[in-house]
Amino acid sequence: MNTLSHAKPVEAPHNERSAMAAIVGFAAIVPAVLMMAPAVASQLASQLQLGPIDIGNLFSAELGAMSLATLPAFFWLPRVNWRSAAWLAVAVFIAANLLSATTVSYPLLLGLRFVSALAGGSLMILCLSAAATMRNPDRVYGLWVMGQLALGAAGLVVMPALFAHFGIAACYVGLALLMALCTPLVRCFPTAQQAQTQQAAQSATGRRRGHAVLGILATLAFYISLSGVWTFIGQIAQQASIDPQQSGNIFAIATLLGVAGAGSASLIGRRLPRAQLLLAGFGMMMAAMLLLLNAPALARFATAALLFKFSWTFILPFILATLADIDHSGKLMNATNLVIGGGLAIGPALAGQLIAANHGSLHVLLLLATLVAAISLALLLSLQQRRTTPAHV
Repeated sequence: MNTLSHAKPVEAPHNERSAMAAIVGFAAIVPAVLMMAPAVASQLASQLQLGPIDIGNLFSAELGAMSLATLPAFFWLPRVNWRSAAWLAVAVFIAANLLSATTVSYPLLLGLRFVSALAGGSLMILCLSAAATMRNPDRVYGLWVMGQLALGAAGLVVMPALFAHFGIAACYVGLALLMALCTPLVRCFPTAQQAQTQQAAQSATGRRRGHAVLGILATLAFYISLSGVWTFIGQIAQQASIDPQQSGNIFAIATLLGVAGAGSASLIGRRLPRAQLLLAGFGMMMAAMLLLLNAPALARFATAALLFKFSWTFILPFILATLADIDHSGKLMNATNLVIGGGLAIGPALAGQLIAANHGSLHVLLLLATLVAAISLALLLSLQQRRTTPAHV
């Protein structure tokens, strides 16, 4: 009897602990500018005298390039030695960040940030794809999320002091130095031969394109839901007459809860059925969105914000591990990189339209975001069922 649950990654001969260190390290550095966006944006405005439009375009270039890295990766990922690709991406990332630290021309800075993010996006694709080949992807993806959040939180604490002494160059030189320190970990990525072994194992179990489509849709719905709500959660606090200092403190604590959520997912790994973990995570996330309805008081708002941040970072590793079960070759994880960027862009845009259409009210947004999250959960649960139900052929 053939079962989809029997399709497991072929154990890679490379050291899994070293590979995990490479995945977590590179994946933490690549989106650091986006994770430290408030501090970086303030420094760009004060030092380079950039306006909101210019700053917005810089961050859009970073996010867009990281997502667009998916398109060339469809060609090179199955054909190029992953270690060779990582060496090239690391070199370009370091060079672009060092040049960013020295330029005073906005058009040149915009181009350099695009190039840096394109190289970083390629590294992120390698990290996602390499994690899919490991024996416990649930744990690896938990560490993947936790590393990004931890470095982002540390940057928000440290960067203001560094900016006071060294200016915006502190950010870009710091990223280049961190990447240089991680350079020896490039050899821990799978080689082309190991990646091809994974692809051969996958082809033996079938394409499962329908499952991949469901997984992609679930991921897109998840990111649209969370980004739409989180982008405007500050506006919810404002409409509820919550003091900006109090809401700021809540968001700072929420960052720590985010790290805890990803850490919890990593510790649990495969110890519990993934379907139960997804139910628990989405249950918390949807409860948090409903708690934000009807101008919540401070205590209810704090509970909702903290629960929301914890829950989505808890859920994400299990979503990625579900996708890894469908395809170990890296192709689906490559597509996921584009979907994540798309969801992060679509969510706030749709949310803004909903708020404007409802005269500033966020009531409809919260209800629809809860519904979209429920759709994501249903799709993911259907994939868990398919993993454990015999496939009759």
